[in-house]
Amino acid sequence: MKPLKDLTKAELLVMKEALAQEYKEAQGKGLNLNMSRGKPGVSQLELAMPMLDVINSSSDMHTMLGNDTRNYGDLDGIGECRRLMANMMSVQKDNVIVCGNSSLNIMYDTVSRSMVRGVNGSTPWCKLDKVKFLCPVPGYDRHFAITEYFGIEMINIPLYEDGPDMDMVEQYVNNDEAVKGIWCVPKYSNPTGISYSDEVVKRFANLKPAAEDFRIYWDNAYCIHHLYEDKQDEILNILEECEKAGNPNMVYIFASTSKISFPGSGVSAIATSFENVKHIMSQMTIQTIGHDKINQLRHTKFFKDIDGLKAHMKKHAELMRPKFEAVLDVLNEELAGLEIGSWIEPRGGYFISFDAMEGCAKEIVAKCKDAGVIMTGAGATYPYGNDPKDSNIRIAPSFPTPEEMSEAAKLFALCVKMVSVDKILSTM
Repeated sequence: MKPLKDLTKAELLVMKEALAQEYKEAQGKGLNLNMSRGKPGVSQLELAMPMLDVINSSSDMHTMLGNDTRNYGDLDGIGECRRLMANMMSVQKDNVIVCGNSSLNIMYDTVSRSMVRGVNGSTPWCKLDKVKFLCPVPGYDRHFAITEYFGIEMINIPLYEDGPDMDMVEQYVNNDEAVKGIWCVPKYSNPTGISYSDEVVKRFANLKPAAEDFRIYWDNAYCIHHLYEDKQDEILNILEECEKAGNPNMVYIFASTSKISFPGSGVSAIATSFENVKHIMSQMTIQTIGHDKINQLRHTKFFKDIDGLKAHMKKHAELMRPKFEAVLDVLNEELAGLEIGSWIEPRGGYFISFDAMEGCAKEIVAKCKDAGVIMTGAGATYPYGNDPKDSNIRIAPSFPTPEEMSEAAKLFALCVKMVSVDKILSTM
């Protein structure tokens, strides 16, 4: 197709009228679709229903070591669940603490403890004049919400197809002691779907922080969330690379089964160095007697081992793949060649990231809403909800059916064209 910018004003005006009529017809369909968050679809939730039957009142509630999961104990999680999560995160069991149902909760607690008690004996952040976090963008809105909540200054770092701009990361981390952390979704990133290259991971591991309490917040939320059997991204083990570089304490890795078993009823974990584990555990003893060990036992009885987890995720992929492909097919058919937007075709994760023409994202999202399709708010993928270019839009294909996603994507493409035509006409 011909780029819209190459059309004459007369041609654009004709197109505008036709698009307006098409949009009016779309409004008349009474669509009611929500693509605002990465929620698993009903069919995905059904996959884990047998988990609810693996434990009942007649079950043996003891761990492999004989500990009674109905009682106190195993503050760091039952051994078999620690092993399961360790294998999912590609680390050793002794590096893992299994927590409650949400990795976001662990991240919040980790920042909160740093604010109040410091990191491994360092000055509590609340006593410092300034605390800063680096935020690769576009990124995960809930990460940014945590640091904003604690009044931490957030600094945008461009995210490329191989990871964050490491020149900028190194400049900030190695020279500014107020920089205490960086948010990362290293594999099938939220929302772009990119995965960090080996070079990027190694550069992270070899950072020379000006702050002794600097930490990489490595949210490996999609570590086994592949869409394809024959096209799978793999990333280097950041914990191992940090150890090789002489920075064993520099990274916290987070993961959960929220999009594997049941969101809100899964298990989560943090993996880090032995020294970090020791400090975290010393603070956890004040915070809690222990997390839900019965749920940990339920998960390990159901999945059994990492092979069971991977087999389960293949079923998820079979359900997710048609939804992603439905969106990508429409984008390629309706928008390719028009030069009014760009997108990445991810191999895994939960999102498709779309970059519209500058200054168009909010209006596109608003037009979609007016026709019955709810998108993630424009700007949500940036700190403070402020996308400087008003360009990025996150598409979450997981919850609707493939047929609904195709319908929603067509409306989305229509809105992109409408807003883009107006944008180009405004410059003529």
